[in-house]
Amino acid sequence: MSSLDLKLKRILVTGGGGFLGRQVLEQLKLAGATPEKITVPRSQDYDLRQMDACQQVVQNQDIIIHLAAHVGGIGLNREKPAELFYDNLMMGTQLIHSAYQAGVEKFVCVGTICAYPKFTPIPFKEENLWNGYPEETNAPYGIAKKALLVQLQSYRQQYGFNGVFLLPVNLYGPEDNFDPGSSHVIPALIHKVWQAQKQGEKSLPAWGDGSPSREFLYSTDAARAIVMATQKYNDSEPVNLGTGSEITIRDLVELICELMEFKGEIIWQTDKPNGQPRRCLDTERAKKAFGFTAEMDFRQGLKNTIEWYRENAK
Repeated sequence: MSSLDLKLKRILVTGGGGFLGRQVLEQLKLAGATPEKITVPRSQDYDLRQMDACQQVVQNQDIIIHLAAHVGGIGLNREKPAELFYDNLMMGTQLIHSAYQAGVEKFVCVGTICAYPKFTPIPFKEENLWNGYPEETNAPYGIAKKALLVQLQSYRQQYGFNGVFLLPVNLYGPEDNFDPGSSHVIPALIHKVWQAQKQGEKSLPAWGDGSPSREFLYSTDAARAIVMATQKYNDSEPVNLGTGSEITIRDLVELICELMEFKGEIIWQTDKPNGQPRRCLDTERAKKAFGFTAEMDFRQGLKNTIEWYRENAK
């Protein structure tokens, strides 16, 4: 398995200031990339929904790692489906086209597990990606991201453009987004338990009935996988990034309560949506294609995340 030497490569990381992005920058440096050759375009300077901004940022770059996304949990997906569809589609499709036009050597696009059909056989295999419509609340975001896979495959076929597409499962870890208005399940729950403790609450409301399952990938593992794919993967087929193990939301809530020493009663709000019934990935392709296996123990990863939040919570 030949590996791309990153030392002399000029690398653009969109979303490099974000939760996953900061970890990717760290892993790039560990993999030998030259810090001075890594560029992170900031959203206040470049609106990547605009073609001219995309054309500017790709100039003189060898590799683009596209992490930037407008993303959130079930609440945001229900409230702003049009924005999630438009923003993610425009950013991605114009960036890919600009990169191709500028002669960029490689484009690494980070997609989303929300692209999978609502009812996908467990574990999710990459070849099942097109076998149905995504879970409704996630669909606008998921389909916008999935369109970028089609674009990369067609640009490879017609132009020989080297674009790869990765499908990370739900991420978690220190420095995550803990804003209750837009956060995903783990940071949202940690914030909720912390608030309940602070206010002396005796119970904790939780969305749905606790039956769905989710798989979670620690941010450092995800970043390592993205950098490994950047170095070693050059194929058109999408690749899952995950751990291959799942936990029910009920067990997750109970585990977070245990780790945070919250003794109150959990009240399941069954009038609220559950989201996709199950999520668990087949991770064999990543292992075979570029040697990636997740390393972080889930319980330890949660402890690290909770500890970071407690130290940084306002």
